[in-house]
Amino acid sequence: MLIRTIEQDLFVSYSDDIPTFLKNIYAARGVSEAQLSLGLDSLLRPNFGQLDIALDVLEKALLCDKRILIVGDFDCDGATASVVAVKSLRLMGAKYVDFLVPNRFEHGYGLSPEIVELAIKEKQPDLIITVDNGISSFEGVALAKASAINVIITDHHLPSETLPEADAIINPNLKGCDFLSKNLAGVGVCFYLMSALKTRLNKRDYFTKQNIALPDLRTVLDLVALGTVADVVKLDQNNRILIDQGLKRIRAKQCSLGILALLEIANRKAQTLQASDLGFAVGPRLNAAGRLSDISRGIKCLLTDDINDARRYAAELEQFNQARKAQQALMQEQAQAIIDTQSVETDKFALSLFDASWHEGIVGIVAGKLKEDYHCPVAVFAQSGEEFIKGSIRSIPDVHIKDLLDLIDRENPNLILKFGGHAMAAGLSIRKENFAVFKKVFNDFIQAYLNNELPKAELLTDGRLEAFDITLDNAQLVADSGPWGQGFEEPIFYGDFEIVTQRIVGEKHLKCSLKLVGDNIVHDGIAFFQAPIDKTTAQIAYKLSINEWQGKTNLQLMVEQIK
Repeated sequence: MLIRTIEQDLFVSYSDDIPTFLKNIYAARGVSEAQLSLGLDSLLRPNFGQLDIALDVLEKALLCDKRILIVGDFDCDGATASVVAVKSLRLMGAKYVDFLVPNRFEHGYGLSPEIVELAIKEKQPDLIITVDNGISSFEGVALAKASAINVIITDHHLPSETLPEADAIINPNLKGCDFLSKNLAGVGVCFYLMSALKTRLNKRDYFTKQNIALPDLRTVLDLVALGTVADVVKLDQNNRILIDQGLKRIRAKQCSLGILALLEIANRKAQTLQASDLGFAVGPRLNAAGRLSDISRGIKCLLTDDINDARRYAAELEQFNQARKAQQALMQEQAQAIIDTQSVETDKFALSLFDASWHEGIVGIVAGKLKEDYHCPVAVFAQSGEEFIKGSIRSIPDVHIKDLLDLIDRENPNLILKFGGHAMAAGLSIRKENFAVFKKVFNDFIQAYLNNELPKAELLTDGRLEAFDITLDNAQLVADSGPWGQGFEEPIFYGDFEIVTQRIVGEKHLKCSLKLVGDNIVHDGIAFFQAPIDKTTAQIAYKLSINEWQGKTNLQLMVEQIK
């Protein structure tokens, strides 16, 4: 286990209002006291390069009652971004605004020519706004423009050297873009565009002239929080503000009825919601529809103003989620069987797996699970038509996977047909007969990228806690100091514990009683997907968590690792 280094200059700079317990945690994450402020007044101002062009197009579309179509992605980030766009534009007086989301099995990813043709046939749009996609949709944008449709791209994925010829592109990762937070999720980019539009229209007395109540776009922050957490982007101060503000609205039940319905079905309380609940309980249920069928059900769930409709959609999403879990378990078992037959020497820098029976919508989850188990980049492919296979890659912090795919593509023309993504995740398509070639090239390039040194899978912790620090009060301090997530990780501590009792609950989780060696206090503990331990003492890494059961609130140690 590695222990985070505490930046002493930061530690001594904090005011006395911050408990010493938290000072250590913050200083180990390199966060100044100013960066701890999570008020909306600390949000960065929008200064995207092509923002004024996008606002001109949007303002004209509203004034002229143009037909506006939102084209999203088929994951939680894309779904929430679609809802933010639709709700915001309706609040600003848009009479004709609708959404269309690609079916991953019929239309492919992004603003493809197929989805543009469907849009023209079914929706007759004057303006298409992409959310959480579009930065690599060259052909689709060209077809839309040739059909006299304006296009605004809002995306956060990394662009190529060339860009689609849209009317405007709003993406913090464009070269030359001065927006300081490069970590916005797709829903965050969309929210910024809608907020800037509201500001522009208000300055021009649009709402007064149109007799429209001044929109309060804080009402969509619950959706911004959900999409941001679900997309596992880095939680810099800007993203933490968006999530914190959204969580507060959900806890007060001032949020989408769809979110409340999904929390109900997941047995989570809105009043005590944490960011992790959005990531583990709500996000996967929305994603399941996009993985197995059509994310539009999820969008309708988040859009509806009728709680009964919301519950009906949530029940459908739960069915998809249960089916997804079953397929995922089978695919992981089959993937492990393939790995067990492979040479450790030839596949030690990366894993590439393919089975014609695997589900295209679930390969990303399987890749993520294997990446955690083997601590190397993992590409998992499924059949897509007769000649092609589609893959999802999940990477490790040491390997920027989008940059690596750029490099592979330049040096191996025609091997990768299409690809896109960001540092930790990517998607791609190749010809089926080229799988073996890709597998070798992928491993070789990563081996070179890492200078032939295998990265070590070390758990990063905040060190040992003394017995007097393992308290319910400190667990509450941690909970109140979130949101925690990628880039602002929830603190993990470790210590030597006696295992007083242990038993299996829920068929695969270890419920235990733990006592810090040298102390007499016994703590409840839970270790998910953990078999019983055949030792009476162990070094245990854990998080401080709060467990509510039968009206009582207790400290619980969330076990992360046992040695």
